[in-house]
Amino acid sequence: MYSYRRNSVIHYKSKYEIQRMKDAGKLAAEVLYETGLRVKAGISTLELNDFAHQYTIQKGAESAPLNYKGYPKSICTSVNNVVCHGIPRKDEILKEGDIINIDITVKYKGYHGDTSRMFFVPPISENAKRLIEVTEKAMWVGIQAVKPGNLICDIGAAIEEFVKPYGYGIVRELAGHGIGRNFHEDPIVPHYKNNEVKIKMKPGMTFTIEPMINEGTYEVVFDEQDKWTVRTKDGKLSAQFEHTILVTPDGYEVLTLL
Repeated sequence: MYSYRRNSVIHYKSKYEIQRMKDAGKLAAEVLYETGLRVKAGISTLELNDFAHQYTIQKGAESAPLNYKGYPKSICTSVNNVVCHGIPRKDEILKEGDIINIDITVKYKGYHGDTSRMFFVPPISENAKRLIEVTEKAMWVGIQAVKPGNLICDIGAAIEEFVKPYGYGIVRELAGHGIGRNFHEDPIVPHYKNNEVKIKMKPGMTFTIEPMINEGTYEVVFDEQDKWTVRTKDGKLSAQFEHTILVTPDGYEVLTLL
């Protein structure tokens, strides 16, 4: 869970650091793409984790989640009603109709790239298909609110305005975040209308936009045993998409595209 701090300390990236962020972002996108190609019925989420881990190492990078605050694996695999931070397991086998978010963060040459998206094992329900489509569009709506002079809270306001007519819940207890040399930095980026975060966007800021959209209520529950897995409170489906964003002098650049 993220807390909102009124006295955020934001690191604005230099030209050198921006290039490092671009390199890390591109690699994260590559690892996500290659791992996603392996999604099929019969594969375990642990197999996806192991592939991503080895691919990352071969590229001269590190899997940032591994051992981060005690997280035990290299990626997050969140299936169906799991909102985020799902821990890959040998006994979690994908089957037809499943939807899965794969979340990749690499540390490359000292900087982080963070991205996630939804994959699925066909055929999936129309409800699941619509949830995935709306969530991806919601992420882009949030991204399009990024430009110098706008406020961080404008991102969540734009996402909420777009999502609300669909009757979906926008997760409030987790958020996007600044990123750079550190996995998580200021500012916190809520994905719903939250006027607490009135931080003005300026060139050189880098942060993630990663809305988590639930089919039902926005409320979530945290697993009491593994302390990581977050699920929808009502057991309904959840979806998420994520990119790492740079604020530029005239708008934004997405750093986690291939």
